[in-house]
Amino acid sequence: MEVIKNNEGFEAVNSNPSLMRKVVHLDHLMVTIMEFLNGPMETPDPPHKHVHEQITYVAAGSLKFFIEDREYLLNEGDVFKVQSNLNHSIQTLTEYVKLVDSFTPLREEFL
Repeated sequence: MEVIKNNEGFEAVNSNPSLMRKVVHLDHLMVTIMEFLNGPMETPDPPHKHVHEQITYVAAGSLKFFIEDREYLLNEGDVFKVQSNLNHSIQTLTEYVKLVDSFTPLREEFL
């Protein structure tokens, strides 16, 4: 399907209705839309890393972005990028945060 409407395709992550994800992909390009509905977080998510390169657009809300030993305050309209295999995490600062993630290669575990 070439078009995915705004309210279509969201699924709860790990059966958690406060964390919703929509995955859109082609053979070599992936975009995910993440909605955090339970903010603000008291503590950051645990750091994680992956082989995938990532670029994320903050579509709504505010958050702290942690990467390796650095911390950034991000707001709607900001963008962050993550090179392969760097530890990173977020902490939402508002009740609602919407992120638009791009990954390469595809995150097979999301499919």
